[in-house]
Amino acid sequence: MDDYIAYVASALCLSENTVRAYGQHLHAFVDWCDVRSIDPLRVTVRQLRSYIGDMRSSGLSQRSVAAHLSSIRSFFRWMIAEGLIDSNPAEALTSPKLPEALPVTVSARQMRALFSVVERGTPSGLRDACMLELFYATGARISELASLRLDSFDWSSRCVRLFGKGSKERIVPVHQRAAEAVHEYVQIGRPALLSNSSHKRPLDTSSLFISKKGRVMDSAALRYRFKALSRRAGLPSDVTPHTMRHTFATDLLDGGADLRSVQELLGHASLSTTQIYTHLSVDRMKAALKQAHPRGE
Repeated sequence: MDDYIAYVASALCLSENTVRAYGQHLHAFVDWCDVRSIDPLRVTVRQLRSYIGDMRSSGLSQRSVAAHLSSIRSFFRWMIAEGLIDSNPAEALTSPKLPEALPVTVSARQMRALFSVVERGTPSGLRDACMLELFYATGARISELASLRLDSFDWSSRCVRLFGKGSKERIVPVHQRAAEAVHEYVQIGRPALLSNSSHKRPLDTSSLFISKKGRVMDSAALRYRFKALSRRAGLPSDVTPHTMRHTFATDLLDGGADLRSVQELLGHASLSTTQIYTHLSVDRMKAALKQAHPRGE
């Protein structure tokens, strides 16, 4: 199993979160087998069905059950390729049918409320403004934002270089307001935050986002700041940093951007992944028609 996880992490170039999920799913499966004295390498279709039933009984959602089964199925495929087993019992099972869930987005009013709670007169406020502007201007994932460095920006062309899933690089143009927020933070806010470091020597880093204590902010730290701002703005609890990515894509399509361009900006490998935002855009138009048209009800 460790060899497989190493293979997933290196050969398939999957994200850190995806690799971690694979490991968690497989460990849960092996633990279940261990409790029932089942050899995981010789598990039967009936036993796998029992495992799926137990997951459902424990309260796991259909989506989580499907993810666990997908991890097991992929693991067995790899073991067949490695000559460790002869058959894949998971192939005989059908994944649960998942309802099509449209992504959550932020309305224009909510977006204004979110930006209004930023205290731009402080170094940390300049950082928060930079973070929010980049979220909304680039559609970046939180891991992509956390990995930004000073040299990720090309100020002459006003573009930022993002590294997405599988270390795939993409160049995203940044509009004037976001570029100004980044520049102000880099020139004023960031040096002030770095000066708060408790290290005897100046912190030697080119990472973009710095905490109040002068430390580099990882994805968890950025997520914490976003949720704090979101709560202060009175936004629903299901609004997350990824909601900004959904809003970025949906607003572009609402504004007339073509699907291929949005796909490139988001860094989606498949156009089908981007197409979910077209459904959301149509739903917005339907809601507007229902609200505004004399016979919309």
